[in-house]
Amino acid sequence: MFNEMEMNGQVREPYRALVDWMDATGPEILAQKRLEAETLFRKIGITFAVYGEGGDPERLIPFDLIPRIFTASEWRKLERGVKQRARALNTFLYDVYHNAEIIRAGVVPADLVYKNAAFEPAVIGIDPPRRVYSHIVGVDVVRVGPDEFYVLEDNCRTPSGVSYMLENREIMMRMFPELFSKLRIEPVDSYPDQLLKTLKSIAPAKCEGDPNIVVLTPGAMNSAYYEHSFLADQMGVELVEGQDLFVSEGRVYMRTTRGPERVDVIYRRIDDAFIDPLCFRPDSVLGVPGLMNVYRSGGVAICSAPGAGVADDKAIYTYVPDMIRFYLGQEPILNNVPTWKCARADDLKYVLEHLPELVVKEVHGSGGYGMLVGPASTKEECATYAERIKANPSDFIAQPTLALSACPTFVESGIAPRHVDFRPFCLVGDDIRLTPGGLTRVALRDGSLVVNSSQGGGVKDTWIMAE
Repeated sequence: MFNEMEMNGQVREPYRALVDWMDATGPEILAQKRLEAETLFRKIGITFAVYGEGGDPERLIPFDLIPRIFTASEWRKLERGVKQRARALNTFLYDVYHNAEIIRAGVVPADLVYKNAAFEPAVIGIDPPRRVYSHIVGVDVVRVGPDEFYVLEDNCRTPSGVSYMLENREIMMRMFPELFSKLRIEPVDSYPDQLLKTLKSIAPAKCEGDPNIVVLTPGAMNSAYYEHSFLADQMGVELVEGQDLFVSEGRVYMRTTRGPERVDVIYRRIDDAFIDPLCFRPDSVLGVPGLMNVYRSGGVAICSAPGAGVADDKAIYTYVPDMIRFYLGQEPILNNVPTWKCARADDLKYVLEHLPELVVKEVHGSGGYGMLVGPASTKEECATYAERIKANPSDFIAQPTLALSACPTFVESGIAPRHVDFRPFCLVGDDIRLTPGGLTRVALRDGSLVVNSSQGGGVKDTWIMAE
């Protein structure tokens, strides 16, 4: 396990000032500050929801006040790798809904695309503004050594967590202003402006003047509603539900007290199936009837585009390095985790024989649910999971259990290393933008590799040190 704070018994350079500060502060004050942070999270209302477990679904996300630090050179590598990946994924999306050159070339199997539940035939042939389908790409990155980074998965639909990135920084600056006055830490507060600039840049062909932008939410019961309202507020745009919008004469309008207002760009935070009951699920009450017809005709832009989910399937993930080579003519800057595809007979045989050593994931799974962490599972759990794999091998992939890097974390027993991952948020429009920061998620349980908040994980502020 690579400890990001220490190497060979010595504190690594980016953490030296932080370690000096922690030593001078002491555990009692840190414990007090942790309580203050929790109080702030409660007052502000920074929560997420977990349904199906009984009790109050609203949860306060655990916040760890010891930041994670990247040097400027480390960030440069991550930035180049994430932008490269976002560019390749968007090119792939445009390709599979048009000429399918990558499939004709035999690089990606046709079945993985056309039989994918996230592939939307209704989108075939549509030209979204600037040929961009996934406008916000969340790339989950893990570290296993000083210079070794791997991509765990890509999130091309509606990656969540950016509000935590912003609020984590706000709370850290409020509680520890002396640290920010001493250290040169790259700011992250430009993200809402960069998001707004990206959304404006994808205004549709029929837009006249300054585009009118809205954030479309399923409503207050959604697990990420706090983030929806937070981003709308930060950008200064309206937060709407499906019932607030309607279609008339080939355009989308918003109901207001001043009368209908034209809508040009919709940042949607609802799933494809619910966007338009006339095109997708007819029983949806969350979407806007007729929205897809307006989208096809260039009357409105949708961020991210319907059908973008086919690019973040965990089986498609295994082909992203090939996409980079095929479309960009480059070698991947950030590597994938080695992956076995259970749909292949040889891979399936290996996975079933080595199940206690592997991490197995559902191809369409998310949130840390439905996965098996072999080293942390019993023989009975492995045997039960093996039967699931045998029943539908194509629904699963497997990966080695990586020794994820660990960062100092303030837990009940004091400061101890805990495993972390990282999700930067890449904006794609007229340009590709990447805020110098991201969401660091931390597995608070000792030895755990599961960082998802719904599975007991927490979050940290992420510092990118300026040159």
